[in-house]
Amino acid sequence: MTRRHPAGPPPGPGRSVPVVLVLCSVGAALAALALPAALGHTLDRAVSGHGVPWTGLALCAGLTAAEAALDALVVLLGGTGTAVRAARLRTAVVDRLLRAAPDRAGELPPGDLTTRATANAADAASVPVSAAAAVAAAVLPAGAVAALLAVDPWTGLALVAGLPAAALLLRALVRRTADATADYQREQATVATRLTEAVDGVATVRAAGTAAREHRRITEPLTRLTAHGLRTWRIQGTATGRAAVLMPLLTVVVLAVAGTRLAAGALTVGELLAVSRYAVLAMGLGALTTTLGALARGRAAALRLEPLFALDPVPHRSLTLPAGGTGRLELRDVGVHRDGRALLTGITLTVPGGTSAAVVGRSGAGKSLLAAVAARLTDPDTGTVALDGVPLDGIDPVRLRHDVACAFARPALLGTTVEDTVALGPGRPDPAAIETALRDASADGFVALLPRGRHTALAEAPLSGGEYQRLGLARALVRPVRLLVLDDATSSLDTVTEARVRRALDRRAGAATRLVVAHRAATAAAADRVVWLEHGRIRAVGPHQDLWRDPAYRAVFEPPEAADVPAGPVDEPAGTAPGVRP
Repeated sequence: MTRRHPAGPPPGPGRSVPVVLVLCSVGAALAALALPAALGHTLDRAVSGHGVPWTGLALCAGLTAAEAALDALVVLLGGTGTAVRAARLRTAVVDRLLRAAPDRAGELPPGDLTTRATANAADAASVPVSAAAAVAAAVLPAGAVAALLAVDPWTGLALVAGLPAAALLLRALVRRTADATADYQREQATVATRLTEAVDGVATVRAAGTAAREHRRITEPLTRLTAHGLRTWRIQGTATGRAAVLMPLLTVVVLAVAGTRLAAGALTVGELLAVSRYAVLAMGLGALTTTLGALARGRAAALRLEPLFALDPVPHRSLTLPAGGTGRLELRDVGVHRDGRALLTGITLTVPGGTSAAVVGRSGAGKSLLAAVAARLTDPDTGTVALDGVPLDGIDPVRLRHDVACAFARPALLGTTVEDTVALGPGRPDPAAIETALRDASADGFVALLPRGRHTALAEAPLSGGEYQRLGLARALVRPVRLLVLDDATSSLDTVTEARVRRALDRRAGAATRLVVAHRAATAAAADRVVWLEHGRIRAVGPHQDLWRDPAYRAVFEPPEAADVPAGPVDEPAGTAPGVRP
């Protein structure tokens, strides 16, 4: 059966914190509600001439201490709980992205993803704390109104008469704050996306002399961002200002009625004190403005995380590869479609275990997509892909990475040091394996010249494009695998260095199957067989020497301006190099 993770963030530490927060907040509110009654009763006993009411004073002191202690606990738990939940949300977001199919995970721009995983996750993490605060902020005025009605119904009715206006104020605040916050977060993501694009392409921007234009493009949304931010604060300010007028006005009305009732002998001095305190607590409806505003912002942020938690992990059926397999790769009638276009059609191919196959073709022929399908970086829409007779879509993707390694034209160097980025993957290879991989990738020379060798921090290691590629190759070669997929992974290497890497790959003959996206004739000539792609279909499969007799095949390795064969319709970023006749 296919394993799937449930939608939404997985269970984790700190899930009991919101319950404790609510209990503590409500406990503090109940202590605050009990205090006016205790004070009033104690005052009446004191003025009645029956001596010092020590019991009442002790009760008042205890209620005050309990309220202060519970409020302090709410602050402590709220801060730590929010931090834990933010970390858990961010971990869950990254986990979902890494478990999802790459084509699904890449639907959102990197800047937008960064905003959602950082700022939006932090705001969403505050929802439980804001909700607990909202519960307490609602219990306090509601309890105060009930207590006021119990002490003196006429005074209570005077307050109740003004509550509908306060309720309308709060309702409008929540709705308008949520809308303004959602708009603000969208513009924030736009700025982050454009900034990320500019940073990634900084060399191109400099070469084109378009820095000023990029600056305008990045900062253009800031005007709208500022407008949404000001709108949010204007909503908050307007609500606070109206509450500042409405609540004191209601307090004056309540106290005026209470004073009249005291003069008529319907209230005692202690009851007047209780009424005045309950009137102040009932005006806590105004405190809901800040709490509900924070809750609305958190909910808006949580909605932006939902598409990420809706990403399904790559499905599998917990199948395992047979022991001792040589990495026989089989594709049967594989087809891939994107945006209504067929990028690969009817691909049927077998690469015997332990042999090498070079995938060649014009830019746009589908070479990189075929490599991605073979490594299960994406799933085909039709057909099957199998390794040693086991369908790839049946193998746990995490376990599959123990048996399939990839290298790319533009590898992402992750980790703190050079050694970390080479060791990235399942398990930690030993230092000897890392040294061997660096040597096989012809990277040992420049790594030895770094300040601390392979222990040099990546931030302190100035690397060229070819050196980046060689570290990516070393990462692919550091573990024994059944299938090694190289997608244009030597395009930035000079011919001498590529020849060294090719010899290292040849030493894996019989132990691992190699699928290499090739743009140089020498690379294709070194492979056991060549897979010639054209317009997303296999045009021919055979030894390089046999295919070389075909002028159209030779044209694949010629510069574009010298070719007579047009390129296919599919965009595939890859360079071509002048052919070298074998």
